[in-house]
Amino acid sequence: MINAWNIARWLRRTSFVLGVAAVYCLPLPALAASESAPAAAKIHLNQLGFLPESGKIAVVPNTPSGEFWLVDAKTGSEVLRGPLSQAQSWDVAGETVKIADFTAFNKPGHYRIRVAEAGESPAFHIQENVFDPVLAAAIKYFYFNRASAPIDADYAGPFARPAGHPDTIVYIHPSAASAARPAGTIVSSPKGWYDAGDYNKYSVNSGISTYTLLAALADFPRLFADVRLKIPESSDAVPDLLNEILWNLDWYITMQDPHDGGVYHKLTDLKFSGAGMPHEQNTKRYMVEKSTAATLNFAAVFAYASVVMRDYQKHFPGRAEQYLQAAEKAWAWAKKNPKALYTQPAEVNTGAYAMLNETLEDEWFWAAAELLRASDKKTYMTGINLPAKPRVPEWSAVESLGLYALARQNNAPAKMQQGASELLIEMADRMVREYWQSAYLVPLVEADFRWGSNAVAMNKAMVLLAAERLRPNKDYRPAARALLDYVLGRNPTGYSFVTGFGSKSALYPHHRISHYDGVAAPVPGMLVGGPQPGWQDKCSYPSRLPAKSYLDDWCSYSTNEVAINWNAPLVYVLAALRE
Repeated sequence: MINAWNIARWLRRTSFVLGVAAVYCLPLPALAASESAPAAAKIHLNQLGFLPESGKIAVVPNTPSGEFWLVDAKTGSEVLRGPLSQAQSWDVAGETVKIADFTAFNKPGHYRIRVAEAGESPAFHIQENVFDPVLAAAIKYFYFNRASAPIDADYAGPFARPAGHPDTIVYIHPSAASAARPAGTIVSSPKGWYDAGDYNKYSVNSGISTYTLLAALADFPRLFADVRLKIPESSDAVPDLLNEILWNLDWYITMQDPHDGGVYHKLTDLKFSGAGMPHEQNTKRYMVEKSTAATLNFAAVFAYASVVMRDYQKHFPGRAEQYLQAAEKAWAWAKKNPKALYTQPAEVNTGAYAMLNETLEDEWFWAAAELLRASDKKTYMTGINLPAKPRVPEWSAVESLGLYALARQNNAPAKMQQGASELLIEMADRMVREYWQSAYLVPLVEADFRWGSNAVAMNKAMVLLAAERLRPNKDYRPAARALLDYVLGRNPTGYSFVTGFGSKSALYPHHRISHYDGVAAPVPGMLVGGPQPGWQDKCSYPSRLPAKSYLDDWCSYSTNEVAINWNAPLVYVLAALRE
């Protein structure tokens, strides 16, 4: 039987290398059962551990004890004793807790936190490369989610599978029909990533996902030059992260109608797939409806991709120019069709990725900012205004991505560049206030506990890290790091929300491949959605409290699904904090 321990051995042996040092030199806490604390541990912290010079926080129940001990995980001997903070309540969790802060301790090793009346925490490491395995796994998730290619055992070990969805025969849906491509026309649209727990491919969600990975590559080029993931392209001369991004861009560019520049909203079945692995599906696939939102997302991503690809011209000659031409053609279509809002056809029952009464102001802003950066044509900003109240980025709110672009390019109008920087700083400052007001020391408020709450946490961390690049502030990085700690175990559920990592990680994600592949453990490195009290799937949840309303079960697509747009910011944050 393929069990978690065998998978741990395979991961250590074959999967991830950074530079000259094999990541598998670091034990994987999630999969080494002998290192695990009891599942009901009352002390919550980052279950992987901490960088030696970083902040180190654990959350402790409100016990009578006023102190904590840091102990050696193997011998139990005390290495540090410190005071607990005053108790504070966090209403979203219905808890009163104390903080154990052991930031000053930086000796590499394997430890636990011990508190009288609360027991011991899960074991964790203090180590320089403590996040290397989870960073590599978070990227390799995208490889495991590839469409149109076999996932071979040489690269995937127990997670190998045959190719699914070649997508070389895709039909134009009546909603997408045009004179050049009438309904029923067959087009080819292979490659790309499966979007989430399902097997479909969506232009809008692919936009922010691809952009975020491009941003990670552009912001941390030295780091990713050394990341080798053991994927089929690993022997070439470019970063593996770029190879993975190109797998999706190769598909994404086929979503543009070459005749007019408009972009199809999605490539899907008519309804969500039922049981089975990707290669077992044989239903017809369709290009569904062109939309302004999809087209502007496409324009923004390919404009930015053209900028990033300039650094790889000798490896991919002409690619940067091709991407910019595609982006400008998409913008031209959107200008002619500014209100082509996506409307789900009656017979289509897959993800809509559209909001009611959307104005698309955020998409226009982001696309204009990226096209300005790529082309240096200031006309793209004509009629474009800074957002009054920018939101944390997600697929339905992309104006902050435009702020990133404007704040960091010298060819932007000076007033607009300054305004973009100030808006990002204001967002970060608000998150710092939330950080200090939270009993768990995480910048999360009740409104953040919605669908994909863990991605909200990671995107907030991205805002904080973007602000730090613009104007250093002693609180931005600790607040961002707290959000990473949160998804890796410092949360009221006691779960690490990244599959395969942590002493108590999600085991039953809503991910069809992991559910039907016959492997006991899920694909590693996936960030599940996270707590939120919406209960859209009608499963039986342990709590209505926003920060505790989570269920580790295949049934729970509302809290335990995975998605490319959730993993992408996890990759960015891990890279930023490692560097």
